[in-house]
Parts: sequence; structure tokens; C-alpha cells
Amino acid sequence: MATVLLSLLFLLLQFRPSASSSPSYVAPGGTLLAYNLDCGGNTTFTDSFNSTWLSDRYFSGGASSVVSDPLNFPSPQDRSLRYFPLSSGKKNCYSIPVNGSVSSTLSSSRFLLRTFTVYADYDGLSRAPSFDVSVQSTVIFSWRYPWPEQVSSKGAFSDLFVFVPGNVSTLDLCFYSIATDAPVVGALSLFQIDPLAYDSIVIGEDYMMVNYGRLDCGSAKWGSGISNDKDLFGRNWQSDYEFQWGRWGQFVHVLTTMKPIAGTGLEPNYFSMKLYQTAITVTEEGVSIEYDLEVDAKQDYLLWLHFAEIGQGVNGVGERVFDVQVNGENQTRVDVYKEVGPFAAYDWHFVARNLTTNVLSLKLVPVVGKPIICGIENYALVPIDISTDPQQVTAMRALKDALRIPERMGWNGDPCAPKSWDAWEGVTCHLNQNKTALTIFQIDLGNRGLKGYISDQIGLLSDLVSLNLSSNSLGGTIPWGLGIPSLAWLDLSNNQFTGSIPDTLATPKMQLVHMNNNLLEGQVPEKLYEIAVHGGSIDLSGNKESCGQSPLPSCSVLWKNGGLSPGGKVAVGLSCVVFSGLLLGLYLCCFRRRHSNYEFGLPLEMMSLAAKRNKYQRQKSLMLLEMESRHAKGLPPIFSANNDSPHAR
Repeated sequence: MATVLLSLLFLLLQFRPSASSSPSYVAPGGTLLAYNLDCGGNTTFTDSFNSTWLSDRYFSGGASSVVSDPLNFPSPQDRSLRYFPLSSGKKNCYSIPVNGSVSSTLSSSRFLLRTFTVYADYDGLSRAPSFDVSVQSTVIFSWRYPWPEQVSSKGAFSDLFVFVPGNVSTLDLCFYSIATDAPVVGALSLFQIDPLAYDSIVIGEDYMMVNYGRLDCGSAKWGSGISNDKDLFGRNWQSDYEFQWGRWGQFVHVLTTMKPIAGTGLEPNYFSMKLYQTAITVTEEGVSIEYDLEVDAKQDYLLWLHFAEIGQGVNGVGERVFDVQVNGENQTRVDVYKEVGPFAAYDWHFVARNLTTNVLSLKLVPVVGKPIICGIENYALVPIDISTDPQQVTAMRALKDALRIPERMGWNGDPCAPKSWDAWEGVTCHLNQNKTALTIFQIDLGNRGLKGYISDQIGLLSDLVSLNLSSNSLGGTIPWGLGIPSLAWLDLSNNQFTGSIPDTLATPKMQLVHMNNNLLEGQVPEKLYEIAVHGGSIDLSGNKESCGQSPLPSCSVLWKNGGLSPGGKVAVGLSCVVFSGLLLGLYLCCFRRRHSNYEFGLPLEMMSLAAKRNKYQRQKSLMLLEMESRHAKGLPPIFSANNDSPHAR
């Protein structure tokens, strides 16, 4: 696919328009979404058109700078810029959130995206860089050194219309370095527009409309809606003065009116009334109006022509009739008065298919009277390139965060697209079976100094065949979702993974599993060993807490596949039953003891007699102890078995 012609896309900064003001179109069933990003700026501010500009530092990487001569740039957002050195990677993107900006009943939302690009010798090298720019995975702009002097020094902007599918959460604007050059961007704006604008139903949502020129015929002004009036889509209009050429240029007659024009400002296109209050015609009968518009060959172009009968002397049907020719062929005959009457807007559009030259010729040939025209729009219809399956994009972005991928690897935007550029570093992509999307086929990130973990969402990579994360410093457990049916080669060796090996890894297609030199534990699933049986390779050595078949140590009978074996579960169950029984017995014993003490206590009289008896026994014992003590000291005993009692004498 040819990229957009650089020289015509860019409108010079010296004609800086008022289109930076935010549009006021509100999506049906939703709210307006609009962003104005000051690339390289540090603060939020409001410009002279009451538009808010945000710093882009939360939207992109790279580095910020300012133009070499800020006094040449009246608008603050034009003085700063963002550039992307090679240390930031070959691919850098703005991922602007758009999900939820329209009603959920709409399948897609539509946006006008405008970029302002300036070099202005910000780095003092006096050499503008070469780089490519893509939108939604499709390369649209190709900047190549040398730039036109005016564009390089004063900057320029370009815009396009693009659909964003309802299942896609961001609009991606990406920059690709050529050689060692650093891409640059000065500002960007994103406006939500009516999804039905410009006959989108016929054109289809699979095309971007890239602006190749938007001319206001007969006006010497430049801006949004030809003056300071706001264009609801933020469109910019250029005077057609420089396009008036050849023999007809000397016959140009400019028409203007202050009368209101009916049929303007209406959905879905919301064209400004100012566009139709100026027009050009010719001073002599028989003279045609001609425009030669530079384009790229082998592409389709949408011509949108604007008419209004604002001239004096035309008061009825058939008084001004002319043919519209595109590349020498008649396409339609126009009688504005017949179509809408006086002072009313009339539009006609045509798609020129597969041009064979770099010029699109537009000619208004008089039939009756003199031709008239108010405005011309020319858009390249660029087919959107195939992109990565949205679910897999979600998985890869989650994996990027989990693995802590360094900035230099350039994991930004779409993992696989555009196809004209390499996929993310270490990633290989293939078309899916239906050839409707790209999918992740292989991830090779061995020995990259990664220090994160594997995201659970890796299971969304349903077409992944090979995963190599060896020789990093990754940790955490191995997610069950890694058991992807298509996965055949898995190398997680020489990391710090913990926990057990999930059963799900034993897939029928698995041919290689290397998990040696980690911190894994528990029994290895028996089905994994079938890989070696079928000629594959398995290495689980160097995990001190793992067990299983030789050469690993044997597992306890209570342990199996990273958990309790059936016998272990029975043993644990029986142990729980026995322990519960002991607790129950102890509880009943204590309960009954308390119950007996209360119901069967001895009568108070018996307890009193027992106390007296105990007191007598204690007194007797004390007496005997006293006698034994005296005998031990040689004192005459009071009682003796050999002496008679005193009463016997």
C-alpha cells in the first residue's frame, strides 16, 4: 500500500488555523470525546480559542524539547515537541483511550485525528529526521529527509478520519525510526465525529479517509470554517488561490454573500455556512474551471464537492448548468438551482478508483451559463491494514507489564502490525486460520534481564507455539493458563519460579519442556514424562524441592502432582476424623465431670465428719513425731513397753 504523499498533506504553520478549538458534536447516546495534546509540554493550559491542551507526558515515552527559535511560533503548543531517540526503541506510540466514548449500541466510533509535525532544528543538527507514522496499525505518513524547507522550519499538520471498532479500547498513533533518526511530533488532536459522515456506510469502516486537500473556493482566508467560527469536526480549510492556474485563472470571478445559506450545519457532516458564502465562477462564457490535485497512484480517492447558487442573474432552473469531469470523464451534470434553489447548500461526491497517475484532474465544463463551485475536499481511501486479534493484544500488554519489558525493546502499539515493520522485539506473528487477524506464534525473550513474572492472561494467546523465557530473573508461580493447547516448546529454565508444575502443561502437542534450575517444588505431573517417551525433551533438574521419576528424588506416598495423592488425602481425612474424635471425647469428659460435681455431691454432714476425722489424724501424727524426736535425743520415754505403768507400782 502506498503511503500518503507528504507534500500535499501538510499545511504550513504560517496559516495556523483556529481548528485547534474543540468541536461541539456530541455522539448519539454518548458524550463528546476530544483530546488536545501538547507534545513535549509540561503543563495544562487554555489557548486563545478556549481549547484546553494537556501535557502528553502521561501518554507517551521519548523525550521533550523546544524549537530552536520559539518566537517564530505564536501558539504555545507549537513551540514544544516530543522526539523518540533510538534508546526508546524503534517503535513508540501514543495509545489514546477511546473505549466507552460512544453509546454501546454503536459497533464503532469515528474520529478525526490531526497531527502537527515540526523539526525547526530543535537538536541543532540541521537535518530533519526520516521516519514513518502509523494509525491503527496502518502506515499513513512517511517523512523522508530532506523535508521541504517551509515544512521543516515552520511545521505542518495533517488529518484523517478513522473508525475504531467497539472491541478496541485505544487509538494507537505510532512512530517508527528509520536508521538512527528520532521521530518528532509537535501536537496532536483527536475529535469524535458523527460515524455516518461522508457516506461512511457506502465507503465502509475498513478504510481511513486521509486528507489530501480541503479547499475553500474564493476565500483568501485559512482556518476552521474559513474564519474564527468553529467547525464542529475541527476541519481546516485552505484558500484555493494557489490552485487557480492555466488559461482559466485570468477569468476567475469571486462571489461572496452575507446572506444565510440553507442546509448548512446539519448532521451527519455539519458543514459550516462560511464555506458556502464564497464561491468562484468565470467572467466569460465557455470557460471551464479546472483543478489538478496531486495524489498517489494506485489508490482510491473520495472527491466531495460543495456548491451554492449565490450569484446574481441566476433566478431559475436551467440558467446555470455544467458537467463535472474527473480525469477527463463526465461523472454528473449539475444544476444547483434545480437541486436546492438559491442560497442553499448542495453537495456531490464521487470515488475515483485505482488512479494510474499522480494527478487527479477535476474540471467543471459549462453547458449553460458559467460553472460555479464553493469548496473541494479530496481524501485518499486507505484500507486499514490487518492487525492483531484484540484479545491477544490485551494478553501481550498484560505480559509486557508483568515481565517489566524495558523501554528500549519498543513493546508499544500493536504487537504484530503493521506488517511492513517488524513485530515487537522477540515476537513472531502469523495470520490466523480465517486470515482475518494476526496472532502471536512465538515469543523468544531468553537472557533479556527480565525480572517480573508470567501474567495469568497469557492463556489468551491461543495460537502460541513456542515460549522461551530462559535465563532471566523471573519469579512467581507458573500460571495454569500457560497450558495452551497449541504450545509445543516451553523453556523457563534458569529463573526463580516457585510452586508446583501445573497439570495443564501436559498438552498433546508439547515436545519440549525445560524448567531446570528454578525453585519449583512438589511432584511433577506424570503426563509430562510422556514427552520424553515420544522423543521430546524434558529437563526438570536443579529444582531441589521437586520430586517424581528418576533422576528426580522419589516423592512421598502422600504427595502427587504438586498436591496430596489419593492415599494422602485419605490419611489426612482419617487423621482429621481421629483428631475430631479426641476433641469430642475430651469435651464430653469435661462436661460430665462438671455435671457429677453438681448432681451427686456428698451431704453437708458427711463432709463435716470427714473434716473432723482428718483433723484427729493430723494431731496424732504430730504427737508421734514429737515422741520420736525426744527418743532420738536420749530423753526418758514417757511410754515404754518394758516398764510398768505408774499405777502398777
